[in-house]
Amino acid sequence: QVQLVESGGGLVQAGGSLRLSCAASGRTFNSYTMGWFRQAPGQEREFVVAINWSGISTYYADSVKGRFTISRDNAKNTVFLQMNSLKPEDTGVYYCAAGRLGGSRRPFAAEYDYWGQGTQVTVSS
Repeated sequence: QVQLVESGGGLVQAGGSLRLSCAASGRTFNSYTMGWFRQAPGQEREFVVAINWSGISTYYADSVKGRFTISRDNAKNTVFLQMNSLKPEDTGVYYCAAGRLGGSRRPFAAEYDYWGQGTQVTVSS
């Protein structure tokens, strides 16, 4: 069992930056692929980025490539999402997820086993 708690969301102007954190419980954190998804009001949850267990392999959605960076600290059971050059279309609830399938090319929600409660990110124009 893995419990995930996101933090770091907030209100920021377009062009600004935020850093999200996802703290995980459990001794097997370093065996999970970790992903970030987001959901805007009235829209389906969409994939943002994922990172494999070691942090060597990452996979980004085209919409965030070059602006967002995922990283993880297995010693601290934490995954991070650095978001730069934010746009209003980045607004939504951001969810952290953990999956046991391995690798980083995991863009589907069904590939993840555990989810956090989400943190709101609002980008004003």
